Amino acid sequence: MAPRVLLFDIDGTLVLSGGAGLRAMNRAFEELFAVPDAFSGVAMPGRTDAVILADAAAAHGVPPADLERFPDVYVAHLAAEIEKPGPRKGVMPGVRELLDALAPRGEAYLALLTGNYERAARLKLEYFDLWRYFRCGAFGDGAANRNHLFPRALARVQDQGGPVVPASDVVVIGDTPLDVECAAAAGARSVAVATGAYDTAALSASGADVVFEDLTDTATVLAALGL
Repeated sequence: MAPRVLLFDIDGTLVLSGGAGLRAMNRAFEELFAVPDAFSGVAMPGRTDAVILADAAAAHGVPPADLERFPDVYVAHLAAEIEKPGPRKGVMPGVRELLDALAPRGEAYLALLTGNYERAARLKLEYFDLWRYFRCGAFGDGAANRNHLFPRALARVQDQGGPVVPASDVVVIGDTPLDVECAAAAGARSVAVATGAYDTAALSASGADVVFEDLTDTATVLAALGL
């Protein structure tokens, strides 16, 4: 069987942090710029941290040149906020079982494609003991446009000794239309899961190749991944 590269999103797909990311972003922005609730009304699902920050900065008149310290301050707050309870906080249904089934398969290479800053991604996944499943990835500090993360992810896979595959042998697994768009733009397949901000109807309408309510049916998901 030809190898498959599987590129997983994080928030809403693998885990939900119970609002820790939003709380940490708000706290960091207030610490740096004295603006409370700066991210209120800023769209987040599927977008990169860099774009989310740029939108908040533009809304509050903060020059881009002043944003350099934000990632460091944000990650420091995230480390504290991730420990707190929050709505729907946890690993999404079926995720751990799916990753356990994928991990020993030589034909499946697991990596990340996420809008999170790399340090934030690692912090979130280590908290839920999922970081160990992924060998590498492309992160939100690598490119502002999510679609530009796809070639970066494949380059990282190759740099780590992973398989060199055409886009048609790559599957993007995510929970938003932007994940689906990223896969389509690259010529990859998409598996969308309705455990985030979008329901199955919205994900189907976005053009996803396969849509699941959640990832609990491991055998069916493996088949959808071409394994």
